[in-house]
Formats: sequence, structure tokens, C-alpha cells
Amino acid sequence: MQENSPANFPHSHLANLSHLDGEGQAQMVDVSAKTATLRQAVASATVRMLPETFAAIETGNTPKGDVLGIARIAGIMAAKQTANLIPLCHPLPIQKVEVLVIPQPDLPGYEIQATVKTKAETGVEMEALTAVSIAALTLYDMAKALEKSIKIESIHLIRKTGGKSGDYSLNLED
Repeated sequence: MQENSPANFPHSHLANLSHLDGEGQAQMVDVSAKTATLRQAVASATVRMLPETFAAIETGNTPKGDVLGIARIAGIMAAKQTANLIPLCHPLPIQKVEVLVIPQPDLPGYEIQATVKTKAETGVEMEALTAVSIAALTLYDMAKALEKSIKIESIHLIRKTGGKSGDYSLNLED
């Protein structure tokens, strides 16, 4: 057994880890007793590239077509598939997914932002994070013929609202 395995942690610590049972085994959290509340999460990712690649995407001069539109749609689709991709995520009734691909000429590159909203027993942070991750990967895939050195950076939660743990907002100094 590995040294950092959950089974090696004292059982008093396991009580605070909702995805582990009393023996330290992974489990899907039981949210059946929770009340469905309005929940929203916003996540972000940064995609950096050469100025020439950025210019080609901005002018629509790419071999695969509408790079930004396809990346945006991929992000929306990914948010809806999160429970199929992340083993212990709950399938959620998502009411809204918005993915923005915002040009950042000074990088050069793009900031991708996803907002996901639901009324459910658990939050949508993973859906927002999945949306920006897949949108960024799709942007890379659509533009890799122009540049293989595109960098996907800084995937993170910006804010979340609702739920037992309360609201969260990224401290810009983090």
C-alpha cells in the first residue's frame, strides 16, 4: 500500500473527506438528503500563442475553419458530459452553459470563460472547469496546424455561488 494512500490516514481525518468511506475507499457522495438550490460556477483558462497564430485565428485564416466557434461549442458540450468524464461527479440538470472566448492581443491569445448554472443538490464547479478545459483543448486542436507550441495555462475557478459551503470568489492576489 502506498504511503499517501487514504487507507493510511487516521480515521478522524476521513470524516472530513466526503468522497471517502470509513475505510478510505472512494465513493460517490450521497446528496439525496440535500435540498436543490440555485448554483452557479465560473471558470477560466488562458491559451497563449504566437502573434502570427493569433492573427490567423482572428482573421479566420486557419486550415480548419471557425476555431473560436468550434471551441465554444466544444466547451458547452463538455460541461454537459462532465459526469461521464470525472468518475465521482453527479449527473446534473444543467440549465445554462455559456462559454466565452475572449481575444487577448497582449498575450497574445485568448481567455476562455465558462459560466454554468443549475438548480440541484450539488454544485457545478467541475462542469465549468471541464468546459474551459475542453474549449482550450479544442482551440489547440483547431490551430495546431499553425503552431504546435500553443500553451494552455491557468485553468481555475473564478467564483461559485450556492450550496452548503457558501459562495467563493477568487482572490486576485492568489
